[in-house]
Amino acid sequence: MIYDHILIRYGELGLKGKNRHLFIDQLHRNLKNVLAPFPDVKVSRARDRMYVVLNGQHPEPVIRACQKVFGIYSMSLAMKVENKEEAIKAGALKALNNAKDAKTFKVNVRRAYKKFPVSSQEMNRLVGAHLLKNTTGISVDVHEPDVEIRIEIRENGTFIYSEVIDGARGLPVGTGGKTLLMLSGGIDSPVAGYLMMKRGVEVEMIHFHSPPFTSERAKQKVLDLTGVLSQYGGPITLNIVPFTKLQQKIFREIPNRYGMTVMRRVMFKIAEKVCERRGILSIATGESLGQVASQTMASMNVINEVTNLPVIRPLVAFDKEEIVNIAKKIGTYEISIRPYEDCCTIFVPSSPVTNPTRKKVNALEAGVDFNEEIEEALRNIEVLEISHAQTQKQPFSDLL
Repeated sequence: MIYDHILIRYGELGLKGKNRHLFIDQLHRNLKNVLAPFPDVKVSRARDRMYVVLNGQHPEPVIRACQKVFGIYSMSLAMKVENKEEAIKAGALKALNNAKDAKTFKVNVRRAYKKFPVSSQEMNRLVGAHLLKNTTGISVDVHEPDVEIRIEIRENGTFIYSEVIDGARGLPVGTGGKTLLMLSGGIDSPVAGYLMMKRGVEVEMIHFHSPPFTSERAKQKVLDLTGVLSQYGGPITLNIVPFTKLQQKIFREIPNRYGMTVMRRVMFKIAEKVCERRGILSIATGESLGQVASQTMASMNVINEVTNLPVIRPLVAFDKEEIVNIAKKIGTYEISIRPYEDCCTIFVPSSPVTNPTRKKVNALEAGVDFNEEIEEALRNIEVLEISHAQTQKQPFSDLL
């Protein structure tokens, strides 16, 4: 293996001004955490780069792990050589010979270490001439080469690579505060959680469970979804709220058409209490405008009334196909479509109201006291700490 490093690029982190070091420090911690299963791999850093030192570890699983770390714009498998002209030439030749089916090449030298005695342009010429002299059947193409040999000359050594691999981009999880995500077992809410983490937000989950109307398999879906999402932001706290009594009372005491609206309001009241307990400053949901009856502008207006916390809806302008595509990309889709209903899909009225008003809903709720049931639900929340490693230990959990 000629490549012994992975060169990490930061992307938009470089634009953070005086707070830049806080973002990079968090990225460094997150990267070290995700690479903990590889004990020989080490992470080092320079001013505008981070380096993963492979120390003999096969690169592919390490790259896959790095691709789940938000804040990484791109990465490259690289070899490190001494800051000497002959060492750089030899390394570039190795990189070119390692490229498969390359008939044309281009050399691109960046001299970040200004004390190196040869300019970038002169090194382009010297390395290019060396490659032409020591290969056959290969020519230079500066416009559309089969392979571009990139060389970065830095104070701590020269890094040579020929491929750029996309990272997860976004901001490091832990730099954007914390939100409480209302996680159902469906397709949308896990995608919302992923997008929140992409903006650097730490995510905690709340799930409403209504046994015996919702099964243990439905609960397991949520555990598995949380486990998948933990790959992108580390272990996640999951709050499972017993919701049976409240749900029965809502659909017994509230007119059928308004049941879903009132149920969502009660969920938000409980979510706000959990946020108060845990110092969380916002609630996030997987709602997309107009997708179902409870997701019209009027419904959102009525539901938001019960909380003073910001309600963040990262999917509000997405259509279903876009959401499904992201779910497939991040690995939640196959879990979400398991045929086990959550509490939002049971007791669904045949004709739910789509244009509720605050005045009407407040009048309906005035005759029903949910406080006792809400307090009981809060007392009996099951709090779990979920990591991907835990859920991976149960490969047949969907059959339980």
